[in-house]
Amino acid sequence: MSNVTYIKPKIFDNVIEERQHRKEKLAAAFRLFSKFGFDEGVAGHITVRDPEYPDHFWVNPYGKHFSQICVSNLILVNDKGDIVEGEKSLNGAAFAIHSEIHKARPDVIAAAHAHTPYGIAWSSLGRLLDPISQDACQFYNDHALFDDYTGLVYESDEGKRIAETLGNKKAIILQNHGLLTVGQSVDSAAWWFITMEKVCKVQLTVEAVQKPICINEKSAQIALEQTGIEYEGWFNFQPLWNRIIKEQPDLLL
Repeated sequence: MSNVTYIKPKIFDNVIEERQHRKEKLAAAFRLFSKFGFDEGVAGHITVRDPEYPDHFWVNPYGKHFSQICVSNLILVNDKGDIVEGEKSLNGAAFAIHSEIHKARPDVIAAAHAHTPYGIAWSSLGRLLDPISQDACQFYNDHALFDDYTGLVYESDEGKRIAETLGNKKAIILQNHGLLTVGQSVDSAAWWFITMEKVCKVQLTVEAVQKPICINEKSAQIALEQTGIEYEGWFNFQPLWNRIIKEQPDLLL
């Protein structure tokens, strides 16, 4: 009989506390993305839905390096693309993609996208990831491929098509572009992105040697149900959260 005690996401009494919590996790996710080398110039964005105004989301200001983002830097954007709170500019691609995903998926609290080397490399193959490892099984039948790259995503119509292709899955490979993940918390959305980038790296590495052996469908599905659920995404982020706020407590300012 297991004597493991599982921690659970905090339940808040009011939207003010919940908003602050979401913003702190968002700032932490940006710092972690920078630490892991997921920053590429001004590209990339992570958003979190506001708990009081569900058609608004918090996002990084355009041009601010991930490593310098604090809670106070985050900007609040409404469903029309207007900056409701904050003084910096908005990345047009961030709004075009994320606004449509948040609109199409009420269950999605956060979404993450960045230009990462292995995610971009894998995306250029126009293929879904194979269940070649336990980690890869987190995305088994739970990620999609958007195979229609037409340049920078500035139009809501393309964001809408990305959201439609994503469907009810937690991740999408944007062909010739990179990865995008979603979750019911910043924690899970960020974790899925971090681990998906590693899964891309592993498959590219293995395929450079020979064709990998896949896990059978039944076992892959079991692994998905064990490791690819929302709670596991949230839980796996907690050690990273503890690490980054200890190393870089200024992100909470």
